[in-house]
Amino acid sequence: MSSAGGLPEVVEYTDPLCPWAWGSEPVFRRLRAALDGRARWRRVFCILFDEDDDPAPDPAAETAWYARYVEEITAHTGAPRAARLDRVAASSWPASLVAKAAEHQGAQVADRVLRRLRETVFVLGDPADTPERALAAVRGVPGLDLPRLAADAASPAVRERVRADRAEARRPVREVLAAQSGSPHAGTAKETDDGHRYALPTLLVRVPGAYRAVPGWRTYEEYAAAVDALCPGLLVTPAPLAPAEALARHRTLTEAEARLLADGPWPPAGTPRIPTGNGPLWLHPAEAAVHPAAPSRPPSAP
Repeated sequence: MSSAGGLPEVVEYTDPLCPWAWGSEPVFRRLRAALDGRARWRRVFCILFDEDDDPAPDPAAETAWYARYVEEITAHTGAPRAARLDRVAASSWPASLVAKAAEHQGAQVADRVLRRLRETVFVLGDPADTPERALAAVRGVPGLDLPRLAADAASPAVRERVRADRAEARRPVREVLAAQSGSPHAGTAKETDDGHRYALPTLLVRVPGAYRAVPGWRTYEEYAAAVDALCPGLLVTPAPLAPAEALARHRTLTEAEARLLADGPWPPAGTPRIPTGNGPLWLHPAEAAVHPAAPSRPPSAP
């Protein structure tokens, strides 16, 4: 089905702490710009790390293994990875609750909150896996009402919405149950104790009576083809953004995003950068003043 008002719907099955979803940020940012409000983009938080998962018998060994796993993924995606990972996230619930609560404050705030949450693990190496860490990570996001966010994230209503997201992610369409091909992350649905859930990320493009599923890590052209198959002419090539304008719009950019979203000499002179284990993260100067990874930001209580 399509969303209210007759707009096509793009459903993004994701998790704030998923490395493949982090690596898909460049093409998703471009796809949202090409849709420019002509479709409803809805995020479903799938809970990659659940509250009742068994703790690792050897946390240090698990962290070392997971760091290697993330390194392999970022070799494919070109996304930054933390030079040192402090631990494997204990739970996706705190970040997912904060990301879902941020949607009450508008799409732009929600996008920037989710981005900060992703950066906690893949830039800082300190995943936002407690309510305190998740709220501290998003302090200073432009336009964010932090007290309202904290109250909403702790509310039964938002927890129920994330619980519904988790359940929806475990009802994948049949097309993703079979093996996919053509990508380092093919996107075949993951087996669970009671069935399957979508691999992360997966996009589902829907109109009345039809849909297209695009699972795993894919090129922009593959996502665009799915949209064009259902809604010919819906995508419009966005006007190129000058590098400074791209930074002002997105607040932080990876090298892969700069190549895809900015047009001109990169980086702009004097742009703050945060080194990572796989290339820098570039920050708008105003973001550098409040970003938790920026050296210029004063320390804050968790």
